[in-house]
Amino acid sequence: MKRYALFFDIDGTLVSFKTHQIPPSTILALTQAKANGHKVLIATGRPPLIITNLGAIQHLVDGFVTINGALCFIGEETVRCREIAPEEAQLVVEDARNKDYGLIVIGENDMAVHDPHGEVDRIFRQELAVENLHQAKPMNHVLTQRILQLTAFFTEDYEATLMPCIPGCISGRWHPAFTDITAQGADKGKGILAMAAHLRLDPQCTIAFGDGGNDTAMIKAAGVGVAMGNALPSLKQAADYTTTSVDEDGILNALRHYRLI
Repeated sequence: MKRYALFFDIDGTLVSFKTHQIPPSTILALTQAKANGHKVLIATGRPPLIITNLGAIQHLVDGFVTINGALCFIGEETVRCREIAPEEAQLVVEDARNKDYGLIVIGENDMAVHDPHGEVDRIFRQELAVENLHQAKPMNHVLTQRILQLTAFFTEDYEATLMPCIPGCISGRWHPAFTDITAQGADKGKGILAMAAHLRLDPQCTIAFGDGGNDTAMIKAAGVGVAMGNALPSLKQAADYTTTSVDEDGILNALRHYRLI
């Protein structure tokens, strides 16, 4: 059997938005895939500090593409790191303060949260079950670090207005309330290709699984792109195959479809 590197988004792909848990069928599928010699890797928009919902499969994971590809690592080894220019990060921070919208600033080691109306807390803690927002540090402290991501809570219309002001950055929206801003060249597609090269794997031996807009780059870059049944219509169009939803054994069904388990 040919060995593959399998890259999984977290929210809406591995973890259900309904239960905030990894379905038992997914745990079974990944356990079997690992036993069959395939690599299991994470490809998420989340920074490492808030990846708190993978306990059931943590022992199976071979590496991480995090922050939409801005930070990729295997164990303690950094494979890829792309930072936002300090002046562009500062511009967005000042804009958030002036325009009064929520912002999460992800530094190399810490994060800061600007939450004037409580929407960051409401969406991240209550809707997405993120547990570590209380570990946020003061903004001025985080801005002394390399900035890897800015999660901005504004509309798509305002996103179109702001992004031309920070030409060194790109935007990856996977939720209607906010978007993840990273440096140009930091996307999940480039992240999984960097990981494949590090693992000395042919890119054609990569399979990516996702559901959101920020998964499009990796769905297109991977040898095979799989969209979840609950994925955005645009992602399904870009994918090679659409499986069932995360709550309907989507990962198990996809791995069986490609005869990996």
